[in-house]
Amino acid sequence: MPVKILMVCLGNICRSPLAEGILASKLPKDKFIVDSAGTGSWHVGHSPDKRSIAIAKKNGLNLENQRGRQFSKADFEDFDYIYVMDNSNYNDVIELANTDEHKTKVSLILNELFPGENVDVPDPFYGSTNGFANVYQMLDEVSEIIAQRLLEKHP
Repeated sequence: MPVKILMVCLGNICRSPLAEGILASKLPKDKFIVDSAGTGSWHVGHSPDKRSIAIAKKNGLNLENQRGRQFSKADFEDFDYIYVMDNSNYNDVIELANTDEHKTKVSLILNELFPGENVDVPDPFYGSTNGFANVYQMLDEVSEIIAQRLLEKHP
């Protein structure tokens, strides 16, 4: 049975679609499933932000088939690992957890790169185009670490 990883941000159109695409590109598809969701419902059914699509395409990834969805309590049962992009997302997801086991599945993604520092992936939505490039670089770097750890843990 494949290991399932969920990436979560606020609207599921900027950061988490990038994180999904980047991590999925670093893992064998027969052993791992990577998905994404948002804590809010504003963009359910929508494609990722055109700037996320563009920076992914520039780096050889295609996000065009992704569609926004909202995080739900069922995701705690469906996913083995849940990575959130910032402290606000973390609090929103933890608030929905019913058990300690559910809570242990949730991590701030950049804690994989900066353990215990609780650094946020900045939301590039209202920023300039280079904000998307910066977020891509951050997520690419942390996804490399996550992929290595997952492959060691689930050979």
